[in-house]
Amino acid sequence: MAIEYLKRGKPEAERSEDDAKVRSIVEGTLAEIEARGDAAVRDLSEKFDNYAPQSFRLSASDIEALMNSVSTRDMEDLKFAQEQVRKFAKAQRASMVDIEVETMPGVILGHKNIPVQSVGCYVPGGKFPMVASAHMSVATASVAEVPRIIAATPPFKGAPNPAVIAAMHLGGAHEIYVLGGIQAVGAMALGTETIDPVHMLVGPGNAFVAEAKRQLFGRVGIDLFAGPTETMVIADETVDAELCATDLLGQAEHGYNSPAVLVTNSRKLATETLSEIDRLLKILPTADTASKSWEDYGEVILCDSYDEMLAVADDIASEHVQVMTDRDDWFLENMTCYGALFLGARTNVANGDKVIGTNHTLPTKKAGRYTGGLWVGKFLKTHSYQKVLTDEAAAEVGAYCSRLCLLEGFVGHAEQANIRVRRYGGGNVPYGEAAE
Repeated sequence: MAIEYLKRGKPEAERSEDDAKVRSIVEGTLAEIEARGDAAVRDLSEKFDNYAPQSFRLSASDIEALMNSVSTRDMEDLKFAQEQVRKFAKAQRASMVDIEVETMPGVILGHKNIPVQSVGCYVPGGKFPMVASAHMSVATASVAEVPRIIAATPPFKGAPNPAVIAAMHLGGAHEIYVLGGIQAVGAMALGTETIDPVHMLVGPGNAFVAEAKRQLFGRVGIDLFAGPTETMVIADETVDAELCATDLLGQAEHGYNSPAVLVTNSRKLATETLSEIDRLLKILPTADTASKSWEDYGEVILCDSYDEMLAVADDIASEHVQVMTDRDDWFLENMTCYGALFLGARTNVANGDKVIGTNHTLPTKKAGRYTGGLWVGKFLKTHSYQKVLTDEAAAEVGAYCSRLCLLEGFVGHAEQANIRVRRYGGGNVPYGEAAE
């Protein structure tokens, strides 16, 4: 494979070093929250957000007042976006059916899809108020009929952000907290004197939030590892440098460590995109952030063929993959590792982030190799059950079960089967055969 890097990001060793620092900070902070509860949460909020209200939980009147401060147009827009998310989540939910089948005469097997009973939804918002994240987590959990949905978001410029709070409330949150970072996900997962713990944490966040979720996994469920935003543009000469550069920088502005990668088989497009990025960074209002991400994490990878582009893309397994080629559906058919695909020049990652209806909480750091993104199914647990309805079935299955248990040396297991054979066999299946 003739793959050429026209631009590389930080070496992997440096990225790993950064991750190690984050791990240590998160571990200490979670231990503090577990030991000191509300007092630790308050101290952390004061330290990191300079925010210490009488109560971090908003009252019904607080929520109403904040919603009343949202303009009519903004409210209409977020309701439109939320409706798109709900429509797709409802269609996904309808695809998940409870089943019950008779696998042999008298043996009934089935499964039920049961909602997780309590979920904590984290909505980022310290730097940019992520209104859309409330739709993705809270509204989707609501479609799944989760009985207790709590939501937390950091203060924005020292106060609750009205649009984010409105989106949480309209999405169906039962409790809303103005809390950010490790203290928010730690409090929701571990519980404090005033916050009952949840069964599952969902939602994106910065490196510290993502690492906190990783460390808490097991004590609670998590949706997926959703760290700093990643984007990839797969493009050929059917599109131009302005489009590619815009789509790369549009995601690089998320944070200082947001990888943005161009994969192309056109040297002309690659070099022109590099120039166009330099031009846009001179005029982009968020250039301070985007330029740092591009400098440290931006990459341009030149390939010889579409097959090479596919192989590179699957290896990187980027969170967002924008495909703009003469064979977009070929990539849809053949790509196996990614968060979400955005196919064709008419769409873009921002559509998925904000409004089109697919969920924007997606796997990062190669997690697309083993999981997809947040969706209504993440809030449902598929539990199996079994019934044996006839004496004949009890005896027949029991005979097989007994022999297989003894094959493994589990005598007590075998006796569970043997007693059924003795009671329900009726002479059809001799006990001696079952117990051999």
